[in-house]
Order: sequence, then structure tokens, then C-alpha cells
Amino acid sequence: MVFGQVVIGPPGSGKTTYCNGMSQFLKLIGSYECAVNIEDLIKLGDVMTEHSLGPNGGLVYCMDYLEKNIDWLQSKLEPLLKEHYLLFDFPGQVELFFLHSNAKNVVMKLIKKLDLGDGCTLVDAHCSDLGRSYVMPCFSHLLLQAANQRAL
Repeated sequence: MVFGQVVIGPPGSGKTTYCNGMSQFLKLIGSYECAVNIEDLIKLGDVMTEHSLGPNGGLVYCMDYLEKNIDWLQSKLEPLLKEHYLLFDFPGQVELFFLHSNAKNVVMKLIKKLDLGDGCTLVDAHCSDLGRSYVMPCFSHLLLQAANQRAL
């Protein structure tokens, strides 16, 4: 089994801050270096300019492109599997997980192809106090847990 985390959650919930902190911790124990960057495959800024898209539309396009080219990512990750802890920092745009299936499909393919075993869903503390705002992050967490159990 490969060790790592798929970090998802709504915008502003601290995903990138968490991943930065986790990467600093992993560097301290001597086992982390960013080895694969999706921008080597596709760049959001280029997509937005070329296709006249805003940030959300650009991210949907990039995630579609990544899903279609998941073999590229898999080939980059395979040499790292035995010696690295994988940390995936997903964007928080709701469209990627709830209006389109592309991000979920990428997560599922990574879990299946790489036998990933853990996930982390971050939620803004303010949202957890507002009943209806808490539903979507809870659904994200359930989706990730179901994917971890290969129940989908």
C-alpha cells in the first residue's frame, strides 16, 4: 500500500496551508520533496488565456484534461511509490466535485491505480457552526471515505 493523503475541502478551508505544514513536517523527518507538479502537464493561466475562461471554468478544464491524461500522472508517481509519502492538494472549487465528476474520477483512479489509503477533508471552522453550510463538506468527507473503502 502507498502512503499519502488526498486533501480536499471548500475554498479557504486551509488545504494548501495544511499541505505546506505537512510538507515542512515531512522535510524535517527527511522524507518529502515536491516531485510532481501538475503544471508540468497543464497550466491554469494558459488555459484561461487560450480559452477565455475564468478561474472556475479553467480549473474544470484542467481537471478534465488531467482525467484524460491520468496515465501521465501515474507514470510520474510510480517511481516514487516505495520511498515517498504522497500528498495531493486539490483545489477547493465546488464545481470540480459536485457539478462535474472529473475530480472525483481523478481521485478514484489514483486510489485504484496506486492503492492509496488515506484522505483528509478540511472544513472552515465557521462552516461547521452553520448547519446548512456544513452539509457540503460532510458530503465531501463521505465521498472521500467511500472512495477509500472502494465502495463507489
